[in-house]
Amino acid sequence: MGRRKEKQKHYNNIELVAAGGEGHALAKIEGKVIFVKYGAPGDVVDLEIVGRKKKFSLAKITQLHHASPIRIEPFCNHYGTCGGCKWQHIDYKSQLSLKNQWAHDCLQRIGKLDVTEVLPIVGAEQTQFYRNKMEYTFSNKRWLYDHESLADLDHTNALGFHAPGRFDKVLSIQHCGLQDDLGNTIRNFVYEFCIEHAFTFYDLKEHTGLMRNLMLRNTRKGDWMINVIFAKDEPENRILLLDAIQKKFSPAALNYCINEKLNDSTFDQTFISYHGVFEIQEELNGLKFNISPKSFFQTNPVQAEKLYQVALDFAEITKNDVVYDLYCGTGTITCLAAKKAKKAIGVEIVDEAIEAANVNANLNQLTNTTFLVGDMKDVFNTTFYDQHGQPDVIITDPPRSGMHPSVVAYLAEIKCPKIVYVSCNPATQARDLAMLTEVYQVNKSQAVDMFPQTHHVENVVLLSLR
Repeated sequence: MGRRKEKQKHYNNIELVAAGGEGHALAKIEGKVIFVKYGAPGDVVDLEIVGRKKKFSLAKITQLHHASPIRIEPFCNHYGTCGGCKWQHIDYKSQLSLKNQWAHDCLQRIGKLDVTEVLPIVGAEQTQFYRNKMEYTFSNKRWLYDHESLADLDHTNALGFHAPGRFDKVLSIQHCGLQDDLGNTIRNFVYEFCIEHAFTFYDLKEHTGLMRNLMLRNTRKGDWMINVIFAKDEPENRILLLDAIQKKFSPAALNYCINEKLNDSTFDQTFISYHGVFEIQEELNGLKFNISPKSFFQTNPVQAEKLYQVALDFAEITKNDVVYDLYCGTGTITCLAAKKAKKAIGVEIVDEAIEAANVNANLNQLTNTTFLVGDMKDVFNTTFYDQHGQPDVIITDPPRSGMHPSVVAYLAEIKCPKIVYVSCNPATQARDLAMLTEVYQVNKSQAVDMFPQTHHVENVVLLSLR
């Protein structure tokens, strides 16, 4: 038997021709698709193949011969290692152009859809420090940079983000440009305090150690919530740390949780208020929303207001309208629709989200909302329709995976006059819309940039009956 021909691993002077999936750039070599990490369309580079799939390969840049005109210097010291903010090296105007093109291409290429009107993407004025929530992980085994060795370190404790592809290694973060800069001060203080007092950091494989996670939330008016998650209860150390945080920062809300499970999820855990209020409050589009440690809430409130306004503008809700809000989360869109409609009905699979939705409706003195818990594919049916009546407008904002085929099929069956589809994944949005083309036409489409410095984009589409 002859030896299998070894596949080539290195390519020289390759031009990157487009933006590809997951924030990578795209090259085509001898008809093969190559996704290039941290590349920019227009770069001319040498490549090394680092992974192969059936339909494409993954490569890294070994030499940059010619920088794309849209390439800029990244602002973060952790760029390229952290795995987040993959488009820091692309100027923001070009980020918007690439996102807008991606959303439109999905509708045309995947959905084979003709859109009557494509409106310009809604960009962000604030491209750094825009998030209102960050979650960090403690680990006793931090990720080492190329220039570091274990022998030179006093310890290997870290507080930061998981290294890409490594659940058991955490990248120690000194400065992150995503949340208000006070978040960096809080995180670094907690880290240094724990080191100084010899607190044990969590071992992600052995499930030992005290310090597990740190979650920071803030509002635009300057209220902060600090949530400390311990892996076990050591009362003396717990009180020592929480008292130090309270004395240093006096946050509006200081909470803690003891999570002894094997996984980091805290949605089934109980948070305890240590000092101040338990919840903080944010305002969006004129409505108030309480935010607890476990609340589902848009992490970019400024852009969230713009996103919701686009959806409401497309919907053109009147005072006699019945509105369905599918995949409603904590009821933000449902409540906003209820201000204009006769009634608004929201459906969501997560119990805690529906509990928060009812609280939000009461907080804003809305009496024309109804919230239901259930898997959309199971509850969105004839019984639901008979109970709540013919909708005049349906707003749907599903997860990245899109809508279940049975939900799409029932949308086509009931023939609501107007559907507004809000999506965080234009590819699955286009797939779903393609199933509705016999019944609906696409009138408008508009992308909204919720996450500058990343490849992610939201897209809003208005459908009307043919």
